[in-house]
Amino acid sequence: MSGGPAVRISIESSCEKQVQEVGLDGLETYVPPLSMSQNLAKLAQRIDFSQGSDSEENGVDSEPRDGEWGKQEPEEEEDTVKFQPSLWPWDSVRNNLRSSLTEMCVLYDVLSVVKEKKYMALDPVSQDPTAGKTPQVFQLMSKKKSLATAAQLLLKGAEKLSKSVAENQENRRQRDFNTELLRLRSQWKLRKVGDKILGDLSYRSAGSLFPHHGTFEVIKNTDIDLDKKIPEDYCPLDVQIPSDLEGSAYIKVSIQKQSPDIGDLGTVNLFRRPQKNKPGTPWHIKLEAAQNVLLCKEIFAQLSREAVQIKSQIPHIVVKNQIISQPFPGLQLSISLCHCTGDKKINRSSPEKPKPDDHLYVLEHNLHQMIREFHKQQLSSVVMPHPASAPFGHKRLRLAGPMAYDKAEISSLQQSEGLLEKIIKQAKHIFLRSRTARTIDCLASRIEDPQIQAHWSNINDVYESSVKVLITSHGYEQICKSIQLQLNIGVEQIRVVHRDGRAITLSHQEQELQDFLLSQVPRLRL
Repeated sequence: MSGGPAVRISIESSCEKQVQEVGLDGLETYVPPLSMSQNLAKLAQRIDFSQGSDSEENGVDSEPRDGEWGKQEPEEEEDTVKFQPSLWPWDSVRNNLRSSLTEMCVLYDVLSVVKEKKYMALDPVSQDPTAGKTPQVFQLMSKKKSLATAAQLLLKGAEKLSKSVAENQENRRQRDFNTELLRLRSQWKLRKVGDKILGDLSYRSAGSLFPHHGTFEVIKNTDIDLDKKIPEDYCPLDVQIPSDLEGSAYIKVSIQKQSPDIGDLGTVNLFRRPQKNKPGTPWHIKLEAAQNVLLCKEIFAQLSREAVQIKSQIPHIVVKNQIISQPFPGLQLSISLCHCTGDKKINRSSPEKPKPDDHLYVLEHNLHQMIREFHKQQLSSVVMPHPASAPFGHKRLRLAGPMAYDKAEISSLQQSEGLLEKIIKQAKHIFLRSRTARTIDCLASRIEDPQIQAHWSNINDVYESSVKVLITSHGYEQICKSIQLQLNIGVEQIRVVHRDGRAITLSHQEQELQDFLLSQVPRLRL
C-alpha cells in the first residue's frame, strides 16, 4: 500500500526432494529431508541481527556500524571463525545476541552521561567582547570585494545573454532568408549554377523570341548591423538585376502635328508618368519593374524591326528611341520607349511649360495585348500537330483542280499583319473617331435650329465604331421633321447610312464630313 510501511513476504521453495545422483540406469538418488530440529537451526541461522525493523530507513547507517565492529576483531579470529566448524547449531544466534546486548549497554551509558549532570558538567567559556568586532575599514573592503564579485557575475551573465541574442538573430535571419527564397521560388523561375542562385525574367517560356537573357541573381542581404534594431521593412533577401533593366519604363503612343524638323525629336523629358509605391516585398517590386522594362524593350524592338522592313509610300522613321509614322497628311504617330533609371533628375527650374498629356493609354494597352497574343501564337505553332504529307491548314490548300486555291489566295492567307501595321490602323481609327466627335460637337454648338444630337454606341471594335446622329427641329412636329443618320467610322473612311438604307462613303477629311452634315439641315427646313 502507498500509505503504510512495506511488508516483507517470505517465499519458501516447494517441498520437493533434491536429486543427489542419477545412476547409469536412470535411477535417481534423493537427498534425505532435514529433521524438525535441523530445519529450525537452518532458519535461525538465516536471521540477520544487524538489520532492525526499520531496515529500509537505517540500512545505510547499519553498514558502517558493522564495518566498525568488524574492524575491531582481528583478521586471524575471522579466519578461525570462518573455517571453524559449528559445534552447536545455535552458536551464531548466541554470539549475535551477545553483541547486541553490548551495543545496548554502551548506548545506555552514553545517554546517561549526556542526560545526567553528575557524570559530566559543561560550563560556558568566557569570550572577549572586543574580539568579535571588526574595524569599519575591513567591513568596507569586504563589502567592496563582495560587490565586485557580484558585478563580475552579472557581467558574465550579460555577455552570455548578448551572445545568445546575437545567435538567435543570426538563426532568425537564416530562417527568414530560406523562407523568402521559398516564396521567391514559388513566383519566379530559379536555378542554381555553382554557388550562385540565378533567376529568369524573360518571356521565353511564354513564347517570346527576344534575345535578351533576362537573368537576375539572388543574394543575401548582409547590410544590417546586428547590434542595432532591425527595421520593419528589412528583407534578408535581395536580387541583383542587369543594369539595362533597372528603373521603370513604358511605351508612349501619341498623335501629334507633323514636326518641321525631325532632328529635334529625342528623349527630352519623356518620362513624366508618376511612380507609385506598390505594396509588397522589395524584391518582388524590383523584379516586376525589371520584367516590365524587358517587355517594353521587346515591344519597341519588334516595332523598330517592322518599321525598317515594311515598305510603304511614306517610309517610317526610327530616331533614337522613337518611331515616327504618318497615318494622315499633316499628322504623325509617335511611338516612344520611355525608360527612367532613377539616376537622372528632372530639372524643375527649366523654363519649359508642362505640356498636356497626349499619351494614348488605349494604344499602349493594345500593344501589350498584341505582344502577348504574338507570344501565344509562337508557343502554339510549335506544338500543333500537322499532316505528314501536306501543309496544315484549310482543306482546299491540299486539293487539286478548279476548287483549289490559287497562288494569290494562298499568299493572302499566309500574310499576317505585324504590330506596327495594327497599331497604325488603330491610331487612324482613334484619330478619325475623335475628329468626327469634335466636328459633330462644333456643329451642335454653332447651330441652334435644328438641333444635332449624337448617340455613341458602347459596343465598338478596335477598327470600327458607330454613332447615331439625330437632326431635329423645334415645335410639336419634331417627330415628323427629323433626320436620322448612322455613321460607321472605320480606319480611313466614314460610311453614312440613311434611314431608308442608302449608304454614302466619306473620306477622312474633316471638311467633307462637315459639308455633308450641313447639307442635311436645308432638307429638314424644307
